[in-house]
Amino acid sequence: MKQYYSYENFRSDTNKLIQEIKNFEAEAIVTIARGGYTLSHAIAEGLDIRDVQSIRTELYDGECKRQEISLFGVCNFHNIKKVLVVDDIADSGKTLEFIMEYLQKEFRDIEFKSTTLFYKRTSVYEPDFWINEANAWIEFFWEKDFI
Repeated sequence: MKQYYSYENFRSDTNKLIQEIKNFEAEAIVTIARGGYTLSHAIAEGLDIRDVQSIRTELYDGECKRQEISLFGVCNFHNIKKVLVVDDIADSGKTLEFIMEYLQKEFRDIEFKSTTLFYKRTSVYEPDFWINEANAWIEFFWEKDFI
């Protein structure tokens, strides 16, 4: 089963998420590419955060899950104490769990919190902030509307 996620839903949910996140007072954002880019940009604008970095992981080929996660990219934090990690969905949760463990190990003096638009209860990792529970494969507008 698939569920289409429109821009209108995204705008409304992102504004709700920004209200939940703002008390964390993040100084930087790490987006998990590619799924987190659109949400990261919107949150960065809403919270006026200029330091937006990215890490790319690969766990899926289309809708087919790989055996292991691959990590690409390096983050550079200078005088940063709080970082928000952003992805579109915590599906299996393995990507977020992997990234959060990696960042906390590499940058021990920084507080990291995670956020997604969607969270599946079967995920091995629950983001600190999320808006929607996913019960289907989510087809985001940025994946469908520009093809």
